[in-house]
Amino acid sequence: MKLLFIGDIMGLPGREIVKTYLPLLKRKYNPTFIVANGENAAHGRGITEKITKELFEWGVHAITLGNHTWDQREIFDFIDDEPRMIRPANFPEGAPGKGITYIKQPEGELAVINLMGRTFLPPLDCPFQMADKLVEQARKRTKLIFVDFHAEATSEKQAMSWYLDGKVTAVVGTHTHVQTADERILPQGTGFLCDVGMCGPSNGILGMEREAVIKKFLTQLPVRFEVAPDPAQLNAVLITLDKTNGHAKKMERIRIDSDHPFME
Repeated sequence: MKLLFIGDIMGLPGREIVKTYLPLLKRKYNPTFIVANGENAAHGRGITEKITKELFEWGVHAITLGNHTWDQREIFDFIDDEPRMIRPANFPEGAPGKGITYIKQPEGELAVINLMGRTFLPPLDCPFQMADKLVEQARKRTKLIFVDFHAEATSEKQAMSWYLDGKVTAVVGTHTHVQTADERILPQGTGFLCDVGMCGPSNGILGMEREAVIKKFLTQLPVRFEVAPDPAQLNAVLITLDKTNGHAKKMERIRIDSDHPFME
């Protein structure tokens, strides 16, 4: 069994490269489950119902979010009615939506959990305590548990992976938009990657236009950020799963851009 996890989809360039390459990735890897982080899919900030439906039509089984979850106001109109899309579970009690979902396939069932870190990000409820609660809930249904940990600090992501080693199948980080090269299987069988990267403009800065970001650093004045134009890149990770014990067997980073063309 295999899980294809697609990194943060950044605006129109990100959506277009996912639409182009997802059919090819499906044909090459034949993933059992496909999960994508969509928190930046609408103009680099949040997600809309139309985009949500498009991602599902393209073959994504579940969508995770992050700190930009609420940036498109219309999300309040549909998030409670879309069980396949989840937001960080450690938002304060009473927030719309939920932080866990399940993907059922003939080969087995995968629990998907979304959590958000607190270092250099808004001070939400404790993600570690919420992880305990949701992992206990998920293990009543399946041994296969995937965690998208949307966090800024590498130390916090590493801490979460070691905290959950042996309890979940994999912990993969999102949010920083830069793919890391530290994929590994921890001693108790949990796969880890600090950040899966993003799907979006490769010549911007974290997907945004370079000039605006540089101006912000130079002047420290308010600047309007816009998603950069093409060319785009696609970052993802393919995780081979062992359904007998819930462990990860292999972590394989995927990078598609002008320097790393897709190979059938």
